[in-house]
Formats: sequence, structure tokens, C-alpha cells
Amino acid sequence: MTKLYAFHNIRFSVALKLFFPLLFSMCLIPFLSQAQEMAHDHPEEVQAEGVEEHAPAKEFNMENMIFNHINNSNEFHLFGHVSIPLPCILYSKEDGLTFFMSSKMDHGHKTVNRYAMDEGIIKRLPSDFPGGELEIGHIDHKKVDGEEIAILTHEGKEYQLEKASSMLGFTSFFDFSISKNVFSMLLAAGLLLFVFLSVAKGYKNRGRKAPSGFQNLMEIIINFIIDEVAKPMLGDRYQKYLPFLLVNFFFILTCNLMGLIPFFPFSANITGNLAITMGLAIVTFLITNIQGNGNYWKHIFWMPGVPVPMKIFLAPIEFLGIFIKPFSLMIRLFANITAGHIIIMSLVGLIFVFGNVGESIGGATAGAALAVPFTLFMNLIEFVVALIQAFIFTILSASYIGAATEEAHH
Repeated sequence: MTKLYAFHNIRFSVALKLFFPLLFSMCLIPFLSQAQEMAHDHPEEVQAEGVEEHAPAKEFNMENMIFNHINNSNEFHLFGHVSIPLPCILYSKEDGLTFFMSSKMDHGHKTVNRYAMDEGIIKRLPSDFPGGELEIGHIDHKKVDGEEIAILTHEGKEYQLEKASSMLGFTSFFDFSISKNVFSMLLAAGLLLFVFLSVAKGYKNRGRKAPSGFQNLMEIIINFIIDEVAKPMLGDRYQKYLPFLLVNFFFILTCNLMGLIPFFPFSANITGNLAITMGLAIVTFLITNIQGNGNYWKHIFWMPGVPVPMKIFLAPIEFLGIFIKPFSLMIRLFANITAGHIIIMSLVGLIFVFGNVGESIGGATAGAALAVPFTLFMNLIEFVVALIQAFIFTILSASYIGAATEEAHH
């Protein structure tokens, strides 16, 4: 019996030792397949005196691999040329509303109603490009006056693609597509809804009994937000703003953690997208300034307790602070999450740099020996950063709201 118990212990120990390397290898598959595809996508051919010669394989472009991972896209890339399509909902004055699945574009090898997919992003072609569905070649990227533009050559004619639709620039079309980030946000919201409804149901069923399991964990986190964030920053007013603070914390934390899982249905860099962090910051900005009392506005435009010349000097500075605070919230979350993703992807890219894009097995092995432990270490750090950034965003939001709603001291 003792021998059998010892045998099971040894087998369990071996299983644990193999589990983490295997898990990490599975996590690397999407990154490695994406990198290999980019490295071998467009080999150059040189033709001279009737003899066709193939140039060396295209050099591995680490920058493209990194930004293809952290940027938003209209499909979930799995490996090689395998991806999960997402709905594309586009509107332009010329063609009206256009709806199709991103698979219709065949990974960028087809255009649909003058829309093309460039590195996973939907872009629009000029009005003189033929409509309907057309097979196309490769989209080239050139730098003109320091700015990169996308060029499609079709039937001997070059067409410049518009930039992708965004909140920071006006284009001839509007993109309402369910992109990778939008899908992941909806998934995060669904997960949180399921978790909180399950916890609420648990409280209802258990009555006055002590919580256990996952319900107990959630109670610890919620009590931490109440005791360490809401009460110190908002005082007696904390109950009014507690739902907002809890949603802020859990949504940002869930999105941060989902970004650390590099395979479907996760892997989206949600909080590494400026549009999303801006939206979160704008909500804090609106609550702060709508709920702000007379004392708050008095401190901004006519600071009490200081000489009149200083009141005049401080007023524009305090007014700018109204906008600087949410701006700093937006940039802090975006920069910290994006930086971690860039470092991890740079470490993964070392495998291809050392291996000369698959030509040197020894170099690739050396790159993996260097990259794997550092990547595991960075993933642990990113897990801590995900927690810290959710906490910082929440406590700063609470402090801004608390300062705006605080009554004057007499």
C-alpha cells in the first residue's frame, strides 16, 4: 500500500513538472505560427537571362509580428492561414450598409464592395476601383514623406487604401464591425454577468450561512475594494458610487487577464487599445464633473484661502486639471498593458531571430532556451501588473469623485 502511494506521488510529481512546459508550449503556438507566416509570406524572386533564381527568404520582421498581435483586427488568427471570422458591418455614402463575415475576404486575398483587409484590418479602396468581389494580390506598404501607406496593384494599376476607420481620423466609411476587441469586451461582460449572478444566487440559497469556495473569494475582493478604496476616498458617500467602482475594477481586471491568454477566445489586447481606455476615462470624467458640488467648482475657478493674484493664476491650471486627470488615467492603463505585451512578444521573437527564420535549428534552440524562462517570468510580472493597474484605475477614479463631492470644511 505504501509502495502504491509512493508510486502515485511520483506520477503526480512528474505530471506537474510536465504540465507547465506543455501549457507554455501551447500558448506559444499562435505567436510562433504567426511569426513564421510573416517571415515566409512573400519570398522575393529574381529573374535574369531566362534563369529564375530565388532570393533568400525574407527577413523576419519582429516589429510587424508585435504590432499584429497588440493591434485590433477583424478576425481571430489561430495558426498558419487558419482564423476565426468575425462580422464586418460597414457603411459608406456610396455603397450604403455592407454586412459580411471577414472570411469572405479570404485572409486579404479578396475585396468586397471596395473593402480590403490589410493585416487583419478593414480598409477602403478609392471609388475608381471595381466593386463586387474580386481576387487580389499582395498589398504593399510604402513610406511617403515619412508616412506609411498601403498600395494595392490590380490589373497593372496602383490603388492607395484609406486608413482604417477610427475615432481620431475621418474616413469615407464607418466601421461598426464586431472586431476582436469588441468580441472580447462582450465576452468579458458576459463572464462578469455570469459570475456576479452566480454569487448573488449563492447568497440567496445559503441564507445566513458563511460563504465558501468562489463565493468566499469574491467576498474578499469586494470587501477589499470597500475598505481600501471606497470608504477612504468617498467616506459616507461610498455606497452611491460602489457599483461603478466594482464594475470598473472587475471589468479592467478581466480584460487585463484575458489579454495574457494567447489563444481563442481570448488573446485580444483590450486595455492596450486607446479607444477603450479613453471610454473608461470619459465615464470617470463625466461622473466626477456632473456630481461635482459647488465647493469643487469653487476650488477650480476661485481657490479659497489664497490672495487674489494667485486665484487668477491658479484658475487656468485647475481648469486644465479637469482634463489632465482622465487623460492620465487613459494613458497609464494603455501604456502599462501595451508595454508588457511588447516585451513578451519581443522575447518570443528571439526564437526566430536566433534561428534565422527556421534555417538554424541550433540557433532557434538557443533562442528558445533564452526566451522561454524570461517569457514565463514576464508573464508572472504581467499578472501582477494586471491586478495593480485595475486597482490603480479604480482608486484614482474614487479619489477624483471623492474630491468633487466633498463638502466644504468649516
